[in-house]
Amino acid sequence: MSNHLYYGDNLTVLRESIRDESVDLIYLDPPFNSNAGYNVLLKAPDGSGSAAQIEAFDDTRHWNDSAEAAFADVLLVAPTATTLLCALDWQARCR
Repeated sequence: MSNHLYYGDNLTVLRESIRDESVDLIYLDPPFNSNAGYNVLLKAPDGSGSAAQIEAFDDTRHWNDSAEAAFADVLLVAPTATTLLCALDWQARCR
């Protein structure tokens, strides 16, 4: 399969949708942990501004079961990644 764009959690996509050894590029746009919520501001039908909005995403890291499982998976596949992950602010798991 070529020229396909997958959107979502990269580990899930790689495991469920991509054959082993067939990836040319993975682009990650991680959250930056700004501790902010970002909204899409909607417009009225006439194009003027509106007070209506919808949450687009929350840029706050949360350590949960999914994060714990992903961390454990990385350590199984690449144990030396611990140093990198700890440097990237995962101190809660590195103590």
